[in-house]
Amino acid sequence: MCALLPALPSVGAKAIQLAWGAPEATRSDRLLEDVFYVTEGIEVSRSLTPTEKGVTFQAATDLAPGVGVDASGRLYGTPDRVGTYNAPVRLCSGRACAEERVTFVVLRNVPWYPSSLTFPGRIGRPLDGRIQINGGPSGVLPTFTVTSYEAVPAGVTIGPDGRVGGVPTASGVFRVPVRICVAGNCAGVVATLIVI
Repeated sequence: MCALLPALPSVGAKAIQLAWGAPEATRSDRLLEDVFYVTEGIEVSRSLTPTEKGVTFQAATDLAPGVGVDASGRLYGTPDRVGTYNAPVRLCSGRACAEERVTFVVLRNVPWYPSSLTFPGRIGRPLDGRIQINGGPSGVLPTFTVTSYEAVPAGVTIGPDGRVGGVPTASGVFRVPVRICVAGNCAGVVATLIVI
């Protein structure tokens, strides 16, 4: 491989990129996210997010059965058929438009429930816990969002992966509201941190 390197600069940077196996940039770089995991029978509450300002959206058909997009990029509707769907959507800025493709993976509605919602700790000692879920569709990672940061004790964090960490600096019982989402199937829970 080292013997080939002197020859590569003469064929250009794009060839170097391809020779190393790096993916070539595609037009899908105009969207921050182009694959969406959603759940059958659960209303979609997401948006297409462009990388440029002043973009409007158009779609000729549903992006997935029961799911559409409005001019602002807001996704709406309720997926009504399990499967993977790849559909075109037009991004327009002024009179110039370009087509992008978005993929929707519609998963069967598999119930899930939280576990491990109580975390004991001591002032000045590191916490190391994780909010767990049981059930849900396989292969889909849940996301965790603290909905009231004022409820989190000083020195402690709850990450988007459900990890509870940090070093608490005050004692007490702290009830922290957390929203858990699994492929668009969301529920609110309360994580309890007991610090002594």
